[in-house]
Amino acid sequence: MALLDLFAASSVPVVKVLLVTALGSYLAVDRVNILGDDARKHLNNITFFVFNPALVYSNLASTLTFESMVELWFMPFNILITFIFGSVLGWVVIQFTRPPSHLHGLVIGCCAAGNLGNLLLIIIPAVCRESGSPFGDSDVCVKYGMAYASLSMAIGAIYLWSYVYNIVRVSSSRSSREVEIIDSPTHKSSREGSPSSSGKSLTDPLLSETEDHEMGLGHGFESKPHQVSVADKIKQRLGSVFNKMNLKKILAPSTTGAFVGFVVGLVPQIRGLLIGDEAPFHVLQDTALLIGNGAIPAVTLVMGGNLLRGLRGSGIQKSVIFGVLGVRYLALPLLGIAVVKGAIRLGLVHDNPLYEFVLLLQFAIPPAMNIGTITQLFGAGEMECSVIMLWCYSLASVALTVWSTFFLWLVSY
Repeated sequence: MALLDLFAASSVPVVKVLLVTALGSYLAVDRVNILGDDARKHLNNITFFVFNPALVYSNLASTLTFESMVELWFMPFNILITFIFGSVLGWVVIQFTRPPSHLHGLVIGCCAAGNLGNLLLIIIPAVCRESGSPFGDSDVCVKYGMAYASLSMAIGAIYLWSYVYNIVRVSSSRSSREVEIIDSPTHKSSREGSPSSSGKSLTDPLLSETEDHEMGLGHGFESKPHQVSVADKIKQRLGSVFNKMNLKKILAPSTTGAFVGFVVGLVPQIRGLLIGDEAPFHVLQDTALLIGNGAIPAVTLVMGGNLLRGLRGSGIQKSVIFGVLGVRYLALPLLGIAVVKGAIRLGLVHDNPLYEFVLLLQFAIPPAMNIGTITQLFGAGEMECSVIMLWCYSLASVALTVWSTFFLWLVSY
């Protein structure tokens, strides 16, 4: 297949995304103000709680079966590898650029989590329908491509809201504690040489009753040290971890929609009730699909409006931006080629050009737009996130087109 045909097949989907993004940016400018801050916030909430869960559920339930899950078992591991490599490379970027502590979670999140859902749901069907596509019949390609993209979106949502969410949460909370300590009267009095620099009166105990209990000291010096067994220590540690984890946030609406989609798709009895024109309750599936179709344009419009904030700039270091760009558009795609080709060589991935293309593409996409939603939830690094996203999605028009063309050539021969 001619290289020009591959380039055309890979560039058209990216241009579609850019056009809708540009429309969102235009609607968000102050002179137009159709998609202002409040409008974007409300549309983002509708997308988060309604459109995305419906989209993930409807596509997974209709295209996923037990047989396809057996064939696609490597995809969750492939996405996990992108998160692991991205996190390690993000940590390297932090060590070299030294950004403020409240941005550490943002940098790691942008390097680890790619836009595994919306972009693939746009790019894969568009590539299938292009005349120069190497994937054969367009209808069959779209059917299986949507299954791959839906599974990618579901797994990506689980990893994003269980890992990146907590990374940003820990980073922002640590920064908040540092600010509270620095700005507290206790800290100020200690710098001024006050005798109450410890924050307690001279008659107060150095450790509170809770701290005494946690350190095993009891209420007096005469008490004997309490011996804690290894099993008790493990129970305490696991209890502490589960108490700190917010399961309501981890089980985000998209993640819940993915779980429901897995159940409906993989359980034949439930699938027979909802999926197919002859199913007695197929109207429920059709309704979910109808609602889910609004997710992609809504998310892309909001993305365009949010990117406009990045044009106003922020105090983020240029080295951080270049570091994230280098990880997402150079290091990860090269590592992805080694991972996918190694999996094929070891027989872990079956010979399927479309499946291989999706696995490769998961390493070359820009950061997940929901990272912006996460930073808004914690109020940490919102402007910096907008700047990073602006640069990443501006260069995606070139980087994603080039890598898509190369990947198409790679799976065609």
